[in-house]
Amino acid sequence: MTRLAIVLAMIATLLGSGLTVPRPAEAATVDPGATYVLVNRHSGKALDVYDLATADGARIAQWTRNDGAWQQWQFLDSGGGHYRLKSRHSGKVLDFAGSSMSDGADLVQWTDENRPSQQFRLADSADGHVRLLNRNSGKALDVFEFSTADGARVVQWPDLGGVNQQWQLVKLGSGTFTNPVKANGPDPWLRYHDGYYYLATTTWTSKITMRRSATLAGLASAPETVVFDLAGRPNGCCNLWAPEFHLLDGRWYLYYVAGQNVSDYVPTQRLHVLESDGTNPMGPYRFKADLGNTWELDPSVLQANGRLYLLGSAMDGTQSLTITPLSNPYTISGARRTISQPTLPWEQQTAAVNEGAEPLYRNGKTMIVYSASACWGPDYKLGLLTFTGTDPLNRAHWTKAPDPVFQRNDAHGVFAPGHNGFFKSPDGKEDWIVYHANNSASGGCDMNRSARAQKFTWNADGTPNFGTPVPLGVQLPAPSGEPG
Repeated sequence: MTRLAIVLAMIATLLGSGLTVPRPAEAATVDPGATYVLVNRHSGKALDVYDLATADGARIAQWTRNDGAWQQWQFLDSGGGHYRLKSRHSGKVLDFAGSSMSDGADLVQWTDENRPSQQFRLADSADGHVRLLNRNSGKALDVFEFSTADGARVVQWPDLGGVNQQWQLVKLGSGTFTNPVKANGPDPWLRYHDGYYYLATTTWTSKITMRRSATLAGLASAPETVVFDLAGRPNGCCNLWAPEFHLLDGRWYLYYVAGQNVSDYVPTQRLHVLESDGTNPMGPYRFKADLGNTWELDPSVLQANGRLYLLGSAMDGTQSLTITPLSNPYTISGARRTISQPTLPWEQQTAAVNEGAEPLYRNGKTMIVYSASACWGPDYKLGLLTFTGTDPLNRAHWTKAPDPVFQRNDAHGVFAPGHNGFFKSPDGKEDWIVYHANNSASGGCDMNRSARAQKFTWNADGTPNFGTPVPLGVQLPAPSGEPG
């Protein structure tokens, strides 16, 4: 159907139902001190600086929402109810190329000159959506041809009130957040410490990076800081993954896996640990120790009976969960043991795998939440072990839940949720899980997996109730105790 036919059909439908075509009307004002993501009502995609450009004249498109700085906009007051929309990424404002008055003129970014073609006013639409009307042309911001594709043009068009001209203004850092907290963030590890969230994820490079933000929402656009570079280290070429940082004995210890190439399961994968110079999660860090000389993945640290244990995943007939005693955060003091193998059918759907063991403690109960099946399939999921004995090195003292505790939800568009971590809200009153997942059943075990977070509760027997993974883009309450 052509553009004209779509518009005429929409007008006919409105008139036939006794309704009139919406006309401009002033909307509620925005907060010039806040940052917004603009989500199109028709496509569900966000207004985006295409290809992360910073140049004058770079086009503006729509793209799947990720809350990156290239999708964040600040409203600058131009007076008379008009605003300029400034990109957090480039520092430039929305404009129409050459101050065009024509239908279909492309929306671009340009250095802020506060001219009429850079000024917009808000007009109300249904359900809290707004239309953005250009002061120079009087035309509305419009996703061309009602497209739902990533990268689709955003243009100006006569104000007809169509759903492709309606935008939701999502205010960031205002007591809410949306997933993902990092668009390309597999194997996430998140901690709240001294007023900030800190997030590290797999990079598949020689660099360990971290993000910091005072709010969970802010992590999506926080800059990446390199906290350590493995270049020159054995097994440190270009395949770093699964970083975790733990505060132990007054210092941060950063555990990671590294190998000599980007292939997932190669013989060079080993566990290692860095040590910080103080109590800043971002370091500086220095290399501390190798943790074993055989293939092993996904390090974490368990604390039980006043002792430390290194958790991992190694081959024991199949890929299994392992535990090794530590005499301190960087020194192995005994033999590695297996505490869980993928024996249940749901642990073997794509491949027989147990990995990503993460400790969870509550009211004297010690548990391990782990990832099962295989990350390259949609049925990657979480299982639960509960410590029911006295010796953490004895697999008979761990009891496995018969069913998964967190798994795919096709209705929500969430596939292969796994490799998780846990963190507390800023006030310590809420428990939160961070994990990665794919947007489709065909997603792979790669950097396209995004990091997501959600609050969880507890069952009457003291085990965690993670519920179902929430869809991307849904506005959720921020963790309790965040700054206003």
